[in-house]
Amino acid sequence: MNFVVIFGPSAVGKMTVGHELQKLTGMRLFHNHMTIDLALNFFDFGQPQFNRLVADFRRRIFEEVAASDLPGLIFTFVWAFDLAADTAFIERTCAIFRERGSKIYFVELETEQAERLRRNESEFRLSQKPSKRDVEKSRRLLLEHDAQHRLNSDDEFSRAENYLRIDNTHLPATETARLIADKFGF
Repeated sequence: MNFVVIFGPSAVGKMTVGHELQKLTGMRLFHNHMTIDLALNFFDFGQPQFNRLVADFRRRIFEEVAASDLPGLIFTFVWAFDLAADTAFIERTCAIFRERGSKIYFVELETEQAERLRRNESEFRLSQKPSKRDVEKSRRLLLEHDAQHRLNSDDEFSRAENYLRIDNTHLPATETARLIADKFGF
């Protein structure tokens, strides 16, 4: 079992790259909005009920996948490095897979903000993420999160073995996925 965490700021291309990586590897894609958009049908973002549902859905999916005979899982996440809760979430999640002997891989994507703002309105993104269809609100949140949080790492992965950082500003998702697959031998 391989567990691949693709992280980076909003609209960097995590889901799209994950989708392409899934095609190359047969691993399943679990993008973060699969649980976010489900919970938003019942509660507003950030409400305690929303937070509990998203956390519980994700944990149960991770547990079931880690215990399965699937070849792996690709998970996408906007990781705010200035929030201890985000790092704790990733550590707990990786522990679920480590306990089952899985290999863990981290892929960090970075893209210029202007390109991310363009991608924020892409047809594929909007088709997969209902909560992003209010593009003005989504744009505003992207800019707010960029200003409020550190969404790319500094030296957190300086000693990491299974880590790859890619500036995909000018790379198509297919090429980015190929770089990941080649680097890790998927």
